Amino acid sequence: MDEKSMDEMTFEECLAKLNALVDQLENGKLDLDRSISIYAEAVKYRDRCRSILEDSERKVQELMRTADGTKKEEFVI
Repeated sequence: MDEKSMDEMTFEECLAKLNALVDQLENGKLDLDRSISIYAEAVKYRDRCRSILEDSERKVQELMRTADGTKKEEFVI
């Protein structure tokens, strides 16, 4: 089975991958070059999680709009 691309992953999948990478970094058993590589990958997953959350926030705000275009309330994370 082929691994999903980051763009195809759900928020939960991205978060799990991010957590696994953080665990590797916190382990302290990696050499510097590997730590930097894992850190760079973790940043990509963090950014993807953030993007998914921002998209979800926009969708929720759109759902909260009334038929006449005004918002019922502001959604804040």
